[in-house]
Parts: sequence; C-alpha cells; structure tokens
Amino acid sequence: MDNMDFDEIRPYNDDELPQIFEELIADSAFRRAVGSIMPGIPFADIAARMRASKTKLEFQQYLCYEALKKIIHDTTGGVSLESLFPHDRQTSYTYISNHRDIILDSGFLSMLLVENGMDTVEIAIGDNLLVYPWIKKFVRVNKCFIVQRALTMHQMLESSRRMSRYMHYTIKEKKQSIWIAQREGRAKDSNDTTQDSLLKMFAMGGDTRDIVTNIRELNIVPLTISYEYDPCDYLKAQEFQLKRDNPDYKKTTADDLLNMQTGLMGYKGHICYRMAGCINEELDRIDRTLPKAELYLSISSLIDRKIHANYRIYAGNYIAHDLLTGTDEFAGRYTPEEKRHFVEYIDKQLSRITIPGKDEAFLRGKLLLMYANPLTNHLVAIRQ
Repeated sequence: MDNMDFDEIRPYNDDELPQIFEELIADSAFRRAVGSIMPGIPFADIAARMRASKTKLEFQQYLCYEALKKIIHDTTGGVSLESLFPHDRQTSYTYISNHRDIILDSGFLSMLLVENGMDTVEIAIGDNLLVYPWIKKFVRVNKCFIVQRALTMHQMLESSRRMSRYMHYTIKEKKQSIWIAQREGRAKDSNDTTQDSLLKMFAMGGDTRDIVTNIRELNIVPLTISYEYDPCDYLKAQEFQLKRDNPDYKKTTADDLLNMQTGLMGYKGHICYRMAGCINEELDRIDRTLPKAELYLSISSLIDRKIHANYRIYAGNYIAHDLLTGTDEFAGRYTPEEKRHFVEYIDKQLSRITIPGKDEAFLRGKLLLMYANPLTNHLVAIRQ
C-alpha cells in the first residue's frame, strides 16, 4: 500500500520529529500552552526533553506522561484501569470507547497501557479541534491521525475510504493499536451509542467485500470510560438550552477551546477505564446475510452493550436517577451525606451558567440526565 496516500492525515514519522520540534519550540502560543499545563518547569527544560526524544513514544514518555500525571494529581481523585482483558502481545487492537474528554480519553488510555507494559495508541482526532497550527503539529507528534470534517459529500466519502485504509494498514502492517471514539463529538446527555457511520467507515478499508470480515480485521475492543464528575457538564447543559431556543445555534471555535480547557483543568473525581475483550468471536456469530442496515445495527448494538455493561456506577449516578424520577429506588446505594454533596455540586454547576433567559428547571433536568443515563443504560445491558 502506498503510504504517500496517508501523508495528509498520518502522525509524523520519527525522522520528521526534529524539524517539527524546532517549529513548536519557536511558537510562542505553544510555549504559553505548555506553561499553563506544566507551570514551574522552565521551558528550556521542556525544549531539551523534546530535542532528546528520538521517537514519538519517547516524546510521550519524556513529556506527555508527566503532564498527564500532573493533570491526574490536580484534577481527579485518581484514574484506574479496572479490567484488562488477556491481550495477545502480537496483536494490535482498535479500542472504541464512549467519549468524555477531547484530549484525556486517549491520553489516559495510553498512560495506563504503558503502565501495563504495552505501547501507546494512535489516536483519531477531528480536524475541527486543530484550530491553531501548533495544535495540529503537537497532536501529530503525539501519534494522532486526522479525521477530516466539513467536507462535501463526495470529499467525505473519499476521506472515509482513506481513513479506513489507514486504520487497516496501521493495525495489520504497522502492528500499532488505535483509539477512536464511538461517535463524532461527545454525547451531550451521556447516552453513549455507536454511530453506524463509524462502522461503515471501518468496513471500507478491508480486503474483502464482506462487511463483518472487514470490521473483524480491526480487532475491536470496546472500552468504557466512567467519570465521577464531568467538568464540562454545565457547558453541555447550556448548549442544550441554546439549541432549544435557537435551532440554528452553532458552537464557535472559542467554545471548542473553552470545552478543551475546562475538560483538562476542571475537577473530574474518580475516572475508571474498563475493557471488554476483543469482539471477534461474537462478530463471527452474527448472521452475515442480514440486510446491511440490520447488520450494522447488530454490530453497533454489540459494542454498545459491552460499553454500557462496563460502566462504573458512582453514587452521583444513583442520586441523579432518583432525583430525576422522583423516587428513592436506589437510596440504598448512597448516603444522605453523598446526596447532599451531589445536590450542592449540581447547584454549583448551574450557577456557572449565565446565558440570557436562563431556564433553571430545564438546565437542572439536563444535568441530572447526564448522570442518570449511564446507570439507565448499564441496567439494560446487564439484564440482556
């Protein structure tokens, strides 16, 4: 396969890093961003670490690992990997997960994999987030490949084919694992479902005309990410009202940057990662004679069940469910003190919303729904 076809979207090759490092080091916006994430470390030291990195993995170990550890220390109650299926160390996997944070979902995954003696992952990232030249360079140094958005229908089809070929090439030829979110953008209400369009893209790049065979080649592992608190919850609730009041409302670049900054620096409580096993055996049991729409639905439903069944359910999820339904169905799962604390948290997040015509009852309902939905979906999944 001609690698040149991927030059526009692939991560940088290791031999390209020295030039890119010098361009980043000379960029004042990059220096400011690094200074805000890693205050107290002289930029000269950071530049020296970058120049000492001969590979993308070394760059991640020398610089990104420490930055992630600081984010964990400052903004979480800990990050844990609570289930790690028996990996075949000779096999590369496509980790497909629910989406909680634009940067940290894949960052924490890579850190956890390294701590378990494995390589970091390549990361699918939308080009709508690459709002400054330094961000595009930085993410490609950090093993990201680019998902192109805002294209015409014809361009989108060609872009999807290329990305699918790149993913198949990365899994089969490069022997490099991948992380990708189950949907474009985060589920604003935490109702995490896999988009059929993602599976259609997966199927484009295989060596056969059979959908299941092509998807199977990617060695999909459903991954569940559970946040105790979502620091962007109030921004998502605010967006719900803005869209309700103005159907033509669209987020701006500034909104995207605020979401990225809030997700990075806001308090998240405990974060839990849980992996299901590779779903290849279950894919083999799917009826391949089903109409295409039903076939994709069967596969997306399988992935969703795996993700939903592996949620870690926190006290706030039970409390939100009871508050939303006006019952005490799960009162045995939390203490009065935990309920008081969670209600105070919701009130504090509500107070951060300052839009005109603020509809407090609507916004509160949306915030509670974000925390109730993982429990609702979890209960359905474990009963199936």
